[in-house]
Amino acid sequence: MIGDLTFDVVIATTRPGALDRLVGSLSTQVGPAPDRVVAIDDRVGAAEPLLVEGAEVLRGDASGPAAARNLGWRHVGAPWVAFLDDDVVLPATWSRDLVADIEALPPRAAGSQGRIAVPLPAHRRPTDWERQTAGLAYARWATADMAYRRDVLMAVHGFDERFPRAYREDSDLGLRLTAAGWSIEAGRREVVHPVRPAPWTVSLRRQAGNADDALMRRLHGRRWRARAGAPRGRLARHAAIAAAGLAGLCATALGCRRAAVALGATWLAGTAELAGRRIAPGPPRPSEVATLVLTSLLIPPLAVGHRVRGELRWRLGRRPSPWRPPRPEAVLFDRDGTLIEDVPYNGDPRRVRPRPSALAAVARLRRAGVRLAVVSNQSGIARALITDVDVRAVNERVEALLGPMGPWLWCPHAADEGCGCRKPAPGLVLDAARRLHVPPERCALIGDIGADVEAAAAAGARGVLVPTPRTLPAEIAAAPERADHLVGAVSHLLEGSA
Repeated sequence: MIGDLTFDVVIATTRPGALDRLVGSLSTQVGPAPDRVVAIDDRVGAAEPLLVEGAEVLRGDASGPAAARNLGWRHVGAPWVAFLDDDVVLPATWSRDLVADIEALPPRAAGSQGRIAVPLPAHRRPTDWERQTAGLAYARWATADMAYRRDVLMAVHGFDERFPRAYREDSDLGLRLTAAGWSIEAGRREVVHPVRPAPWTVSLRRQAGNADDALMRRLHGRRWRARAGAPRGRLARHAAIAAAGLAGLCATALGCRRAAVALGATWLAGTAELAGRRIAPGPPRPSEVATLVLTSLLIPPLAVGHRVRGELRWRLGRRPSPWRPPRPEAVLFDRDGTLIEDVPYNGDPRRVRPRPSALAAVARLRRAGVRLAVVSNQSGIARALITDVDVRAVNERVEALLGPMGPWLWCPHAADEGCGCRKPAPGLVLDAARRLHVPPERCALIGDIGADVEAAAAAGARGVLVPTPRTLPAEIAAAPERADHLVGAVSHLLEGSA
């Protein structure tokens, strides 16, 4: 911390091997340490939990880097969030340089992008994959090292989770921020991004990104590439090559020899040009040449196929709306101060009074088919001010007034007992999610104090704050999502879906 400037670090990973080194380097920085370091384990079907010394680890749902990063920044609370790729190498002065970059930003800057250096072999020319990775050094808004204001992320709902792969979610966020009048400035700090090993099929797998380009065009118009600083690409040439090849096969099947020869020659010339452009800069090793020739045969039809898939998805239906978090499957309520008026340590059902709009809010969720539960701290039990029977009696009165609320879960412990269920710990939220058979990330918790929002974030759920006079100003400022009343909170959750 320098002055009032603090930051958290979020790292999304599907390759946890390098995390220990990266997190370790954060703990030995010359400059200020981050308030929190959060790693999102986004591996598919990982049986063993990921353990990284020096970092909090949250389990993602393997929906891609956009969803993983959203889970991370919603979990932390510092005003700045620095996103890092899991395989970058930090110099010892990175955190000091980050703070200097942030302090130098103009008032309307939403973020600061670090420089990315990609080391290439000095003893030979780089391979095709190495050249592709080197493009990170020139990529605009790449989150390999990007710091964003947390309040700005809150305002635009973070990364668009409809992008399941890397790269386009960065461009989309940058375009949304700049369209809203914010800037993203280049900083002076630098990280090293080594070229990680990749299978020979990596260039084929990358063609799936063409489906994301269809969504980019629908959201940001035909000239989105120019505004995002993205390379023009070769889709038009890929389409011509694929069309010539397909038409040549059809002509052959119909016995049109001349047409088949002409179309085949066109296909061959286009494929040879693609292969030549990829082979000429690279090392002339036979294995590399063979790989580039084979993948050059397959890239055009794959690129076109993925783009057609994306166009069908995003053009046949209504125009996609701006990104909003998806509708939760379950909504959890705090009890005292949220559903009912806060009467300290109340064990008398006769003193139960619903909060304004509580009945309407709960009824709307039931009509929408959203599952419900209540999670509540009841430390009066530990203090011998009320009993478990009293809590149940009050809960029954709440249901008599508001209707069935689903599972009721409460923590009977005092604040100094160190339990895992008392909010802001995540235990009650996780338990409610299990009982409702809903993943925590598909739950939302509505509460009136910061502990409610923090418990939701710790469990990977969304937290919506509905302030009351007892809510602290700092809690209101830190809440990622908030509403003026319960009906507003419910509307926000239901109508804000993508």
